[in-house]
Amino acid sequence: MDPRSDGGVPVTQAGGANLGAPAQTPPSPDKGMFGMKGSGDVSGFGGLVRRRPTTADSPRPFGGYFDEVHDALEEAYPGFADAIEKVVVDRGELTLHIKPEKIVEVCQVMRDDESLRFELCSSVSGVDYLGADARRLHVAYHLMSMTYRRRVRLEVAVAADGHVPSVTSVYPTADWQERETYDMFGVIFTGHPNLTRILMPDDWEGFPQRKDYPLGGVPVEYKGAEIPPPDQRRVYQ
Repeated sequence: MDPRSDGGVPVTQAGGANLGAPAQTPPSPDKGMFGMKGSGDVSGFGGLVRRRPTTADSPRPFGGYFDEVHDALEEAYPGFADAIEKVVVDRGELTLHIKPEKIVEVCQVMRDDESLRFELCSSVSGVDYLGADARRLHVAYHLMSMTYRRRVRLEVAVAADGHVPSVTSVYPTADWQERETYDMFGVIFTGHPNLTRILMPDDWEGFPQRKDYPLGGVPVEYKGAEIPPPDQRRVYQ
């Protein structure tokens, strides 16, 4: 037993500030975030791997209530075969890929048909599949049926300069959500009552959440030294 022990828990190592605590150990210049090693890229952005979107239809049966929703929409909407590009079930979520010009019609049926009753559009968001899809900008709509306690996801895809009809006439909650998607991704929602920027200044150039937008934005100058954006930061020793 260590002579400094009083008979209780043995003292096996001295405490103090010289044990290599994280606050005292400088980060290795050879390792960045996201598993980057040996390049000096401390941001780690150079090592990110983009997941390609699922392209194939999911086989029937989908499982759960997904088959009921699919069949109810097919029965209620005469243009189903022409409007639906594919149906994907992934991570416990049903996604109907819709032709952009048909999105308002589909939303109208999803809301009003008694077998569907998706009364709420809880979210409209964007995704940029740069380099993975010729129609790189995707818009996702999350619908919820408060009557049947069900959720479904609609998705449309357009090119970088493409247009998508606004669904605000069906779901007024999509108003500011479509504005945010426009502001961040540059998707033009035709028929929107007031499609203006909502987060960035009105005269801002570019769309910050597109994959080709510079990471970190504007470089910062501090005490005579310039700190570059994260994707350009390197450490050399």
